[in-house]
Formats: sequence, C-alpha cells, structure tokens
Amino acid sequence: MKQRQTRHTGWLIHALIWAVVICLPLFRTSPDRPMMTGTEYIRFLMVPLSFMAVFYLNYFILIDKFLARRRMGLFVILNILLIAAAMTAVHLIFRYVLPPDFHRPPRMRPLMDSMMFLGRNALMYVLVAGASVAVRMTAGWWRAEAARRDLEHRRSEAELQNLRQQLNPHFLFNTLNNIYSLIQIDPARAQIAVHDLSHLLRYVLYGGNREEVPLKDEVDFIREYIALMRIRLPGYVKVSVELPEAPAGQMIAPLLFISLVENAFKHGVSNDKPSYVHIRITVEGNRLECFTANSCFPKTQGTDRSGSGVGLANLSRRLELIYPGKHVLRYGQEGEEYRAFLSIDLSK
Repeated sequence: MKQRQTRHTGWLIHALIWAVVICLPLFRTSPDRPMMTGTEYIRFLMVPLSFMAVFYLNYFILIDKFLARRRMGLFVILNILLIAAAMTAVHLIFRYVLPPDFHRPPRMRPLMDSMMFLGRNALMYVLVAGASVAVRMTAGWWRAEAARRDLEHRRSEAELQNLRQQLNPHFLFNTLNNIYSLIQIDPARAQIAVHDLSHLLRYVLYGGNREEVPLKDEVDFIREYIALMRIRLPGYVKVSVELPEAPAGQMIAPLLFISLVENAFKHGVSNDKPSYVHIRITVEGNRLECFTANSCFPKTQGTDRSGSGVGLANLSRRLELIYPGKHVLRYGQEGEEYRAFLSIDLSK
C-alpha cells in the first residue's frame, strides 16, 4: 500500500511539472506581448511534447534496457539518434505542418548563429535526457532503499520474536527450579507458589507477545515475581525493593526487567551465608531506570541449573532492537557486589 501511494505521488509530481511547462505561455502575457493565437500555441506545444518523448523513452525503455545493464555506449548512441530525430521532427513540423506567420518575414541567420541555435536546442534535449536518468535512478534508489528498510524491519521483527520465544522458556525454567527447591523445604508453600506462577505465566505468554504494555503492568509483574522468590528465601537473606506504586501511563516493551531481577536472585543468594538483594525501579518524566545490587555468589557451571547467560544477552539484544540509542545497560561485578543498571528514554 505504501509503495503504491509513493508511486501515485510520483506520477502526480510528473503531471504537475509538465502542466506548468505546457501552461507557461498563459502566464507570460503583457500589453506589449498579447496571448498566443491558437496556431502559435500549438507550435509552442511541439517543443515540450518532443521533450516528453525524449524523457519518457529514456524513462521507460532506454535506461532499463541499456544503462541499467551497463551498455553505456549503446545508450549514448541511441540518445544521440533520439535527440536528432526529435529535433528533425520538430523542424519539419514547423516548416511544413505549422509554418510561421507569413506576415513576419523569416529571419536569415548566419551559419555560425544557426550552429549555435542548433547547439542550444541539442543541449536542451541532452538536459532532458539527463533529467530522465536522474529521476529514474533516484526513484529506483528510493524503491531499493525502501525495500531494504522493509527487509531490515522484517528481519528485526523476526529476531525480536525469536528473542521473546527464548525468554519465555528461560523464565519458566528458572521459576520451576525455584519451586522445585521449595518443594523439598515446604510443600504447602510450594503449592501457593505454583498458583502464583500460573498468574505470572499468563502475563508472560500474553503480555510478552505484545509490542508494548502499560508500565504499571510490568511493575506489577516484577512485584509478583519478587514475592514468589521471597517464599523460599531463608531468613538471613535481606531483600529490599523499591518500586513505583502508581507509575504514569507510559508504555514499555514487556519483560525488560525480569532478566536483571532473575540474575540478582540467582547470583545474590547464598544457601549458608548472609546475603542480600536490592532492587529499585524509578520513573522521572520519560526516564525509566532499574537498578539491582546483590551480594556476589556466582554459580558454577555444575550448580547453575537456570540457563545462565541467556537472560542478560537476550536483554541486551532486545534493547538494541527496541530502543536503539535510547537506553543504557551496564552490569558486572564491583568488588564483592554485583550491580546492574538499565536506563531507558521512553519519549517517542
């Protein structure tokens, strides 16, 4: 649809330009220069019509068949012949079909003046042919660029959809691991956790497939996830959470914070040592920030059953696709603490 509208707009511009050229004599009247007679106007039309013939024969035929196929020599020769034919046709029409007003005796030009007159006319036709090439090549470049952008957009959408599909089982895998650990400790609380998990999965499966969700829904999802994680935590693990109670009506891509929060719980909780997890999400105007800090107890390859490495790499790539140039993501260990910081500009 967009390409069709662009094509229609292009032809409308063609029509307007030629209409201005054809109607030009109608705007050049003055007391000492009266409006053209019908015969004079028809004689005038022969020149722009010949220009149109040169322009569109190049536009529709010669450029595609010769110039686009790198047959430059043949393209130039055919244009020379075309221009010569157009000039000859106009001259013959002026001389035999639409002769000038006989009340005005024809002017006899010296040979040099005649050559200069023919040269100026030929130059005009060359400029018309050049304009045809420029317009056609520009239009072709715009179409190719539009096709490239559309292909890039489709590729990005496909990649983003693939990242979403990776995120869903990754989230489920991590949460089920937590519930599995809870079953061994407190089966009754594990049942509650399964119920809470079903509510979270509903959001992941339905909200996660949308391009944007209300910021409030995303914050509520994080709040419920943290509550689920707290069920199985021992008493020596300190968790502090700061979330906006009633965020404004901004929209945000879904499931952006979950990887940071998961990572904080995954590497911040020890089974036998004091540990902590701090999570803070703030909104100031269109600036959204998420900060996590946790004690650093990195899981080894043998003990990590949570699909380590998928979440943060996934998040980084999604941010590049959704918020290019409008986000900051930093994460890493600082001393004995692991920190992650995400800032997003939500302005359109």
